[in-house]
Amino acid sequence: MPSNSEALASFVESAPPGELSNVTNAIKTIAGDSSLQSLGPALERYNEEQFTTVTLPGSSQPVVVSSYNSLGDGRYFDVESQSSFAFDHNTQKASAVQSYALESKNADLIKSILKSLSTHSNEHYPSSSLGVYPIENDGAIAILLVANKYSPNNFWNGRWRSQYTFSSGQLTGSIHVDVHYYEDGNVRLLTDKPVSASLSSSASASEIVRQIASIERKYQEDLNKAFGSLSEGAFKGLRRQLPITRQKIEWEKISGYRLGQDIGGGRAR
Repeated sequence: MPSNSEALASFVESAPPGELSNVTNAIKTIAGDSSLQSLGPALERYNEEQFTTVTLPGSSQPVVVSSYNSLGDGRYFDVESQSSFAFDHNTQKASAVQSYALESKNADLIKSILKSLSTHSNEHYPSSSLGVYPIENDGAIAILLVANKYSPNNFWNGRWRSQYTFSSGQLTGSIHVDVHYYEDGNVRLLTDKPVSASLSSSASASEIVRQIASIERKYQEDLNKAFGSLSEGAFKGLRRQLPITRQKIEWEKISGYRLGQDIGGGRAR
């Protein structure tokens, strides 16, 4: 049976996107302020695994926090801004910014991928942050992209995370989608899609990013098809024959309904 600290840590590590502060506040209310003292490792794992973003003092561009750009002792580096910073995993705030020069045999390729990836993310994601970092043990390169979309006033939050490793012509990684909808209920979508592709060992930054774009476009199309199937099958089976509006749902027009409002009879906004 897990201990209290393990149980609290599991709550932290399973927090939906954009809702970590809600979880920690609930923990403090139930278990007291001192309970957070034991949650440091869980908060660090959460922030690194979720690619938490933070805006550095004096900057307007969010940077990524992950295990790939960790310098240890709570410090991280950012290639684009050529800086390192301290990060508080509890408050999710950055401080003590210093200049940082990337030293890697792949430095030129890393900076080129970062530039090409920025173009890709700006074209396809409304609010995104990215990072490209060396993995010096085997000469590989880590490529990260995270896009957050929060709408707490409408009771939903979502996050797209994709991470890739490029090494010797092989691109491997995974795509994670996490969406939480909590108006008059609690629905959460969690996906984990492993991906891989083969390129030339001397592939350019633009070739690598084109492959990433192709992978992500295909996955988005697959998700759209899956949602269409859910609308016609599983969602229909979950609903009562007559909702509280006492009117039958026209399932062929399901894409025109607003979940939780038209179907559930919720208040209009």
